[in-house]
Amino acid sequence: MPSANDEQPNKAPPRARLPRRLGLSGKLLLLTIPLVMIAEVLIYVPSIANFWMNRLNARLASANTAALVLDAAPSGMVPDSLARQILDSIGARAVAIKLGQQRRLLASANLPAAIDHDVDMRTLTAWSSIVTSLQMMMETGNQAIRIVGPAPSGGQFIEVVVDEVPLRKAMYLFSRNLLLVSLAIAILTAALVYFALHFLFVRPMRRLTESLVSFHENPESSARIIVPSNRSDEIGVAERELSDMQRDLVSMLHQKSRLASLGLAVSKINHDLRNLLASSQLLSDQLASVPDPRVQRFAPKLLRSLERAIAFCQSTLSYGRAQEAAPDRRMMMIEPVVSEVRESAGLAADASITWISAIERGLMVDADPDQLFRVLLNLVRNAEQALEGQPTTQIRITGRREGSVAIVEVSDTGPGIPPATRENLFKAFQTSGRPGGSGLGLAIAAELVVAHGGEIHLVEGTIGATFRIAIPDRPVELLSIRNERARA
Repeated sequence: MPSANDEQPNKAPPRARLPRRLGLSGKLLLLTIPLVMIAEVLIYVPSIANFWMNRLNARLASANTAALVLDAAPSGMVPDSLARQILDSIGARAVAIKLGQQRRLLASANLPAAIDHDVDMRTLTAWSSIVTSLQMMMETGNQAIRIVGPAPSGGQFIEVVVDEVPLRKAMYLFSRNLLLVSLAIAILTAALVYFALHFLFVRPMRRLTESLVSFHENPESSARIIVPSNRSDEIGVAERELSDMQRDLVSMLHQKSRLASLGLAVSKINHDLRNLLASSQLLSDQLASVPDPRVQRFAPKLLRSLERAIAFCQSTLSYGRAQEAAPDRRMMMIEPVVSEVRESAGLAADASITWISAIERGLMVDADPDQLFRVLLNLVRNAEQALEGQPTTQIRITGRREGSVAIVEVSDTGPGIPPATRENLFKAFQTSGRPGGSGLGLAIAAELVVAHGGEIHLVEGTIGATFRIAIPDRPVELLSIRNERARA
């Protein structure tokens, strides 16, 4: 019967939930409301001023019509009842006109004791109309307003006195209607803007954020990788880049986990292997005492190979450290090292691979002999493996000096380095071109060369693969100090 722990891996990963707080949608809504209100104010203020001016102009137009009627009466005499009816019809208390130097009162009824406001429509500006209209709306009581405008029939101006209360009530009614219409438009506009921005920006950003939070909870799960949409804008680019970054990170974390497991396994193997090699070294020491000439010839080389094998069993672990041990550099002949590399690689007796050594006579290199041996041996073994199954098999090592820099090249006639692996050529566990390979040899070689202050790179445009190593000499001062210490 399966336990609860056995069923747990089959469950789908829970979707990450964002904290309950004001998100982009809420902030967008809070931003939209004041912006719409500001727009409403900017629309309302000139609208109410324009309504106020239109009402005043309408009173003037009515007064002009009344002035024509009153002026056409015989002898300018109009019964009081008719004058009152005319004034009531235009909503005025008095109508006067100025002709030349004479100012004539055409009709009046219940004139106020004083005029509270004078509005001259001939000189009224937009700003003054806004200020005056808002002031009248804020007032209380029934003030009297005298409106002055152009007069008909060649008069200089016409005046009409009206009550402020009807005008104020009309402005209130207009404000209410405008507010209702504007509010409906504002709500519709805000809703359209909100939903448009929500679906275009907020939802994709929320999806990106949820993917980041979910991926952060379990960065090794490929199920948490975001699936990019088909958008071609900046959000689409962000989704695709995030997806690629998450895939690279998942791959890297999986590789790191495998490397950690490999490191643990190598540590265990290394412990037992060193013990076995130490036992073999003791047996080799006994062989060195055998008087057989052939044994005497090969015993030192066997001892040297075992010593290097004991040192090489630390290579993988050494790569995992912060850095290799500092090289013990000295001026040395490179030809003996190249010969020893050939013998260690088993190429001295292998007639199937042509070995060409083109080293300048007496070439000296300022390097650590053991580390330089490791560098060349790794390159030669890689070249030997690349030549498997090739019709032409040749390994060539050249060496020369360019000023204070020693140049060593290792080349082969194999298929060369695939373009896909050149970007990570000197990275461990990423550059092997054969099944079962780890690519650790090139990584160790590059690390040792850099420790010498040199550089190693793949030479372009050659048959097969050619690796060039450049090791500069140390400054003369450092060499002198080293020689003095050696003498002491």
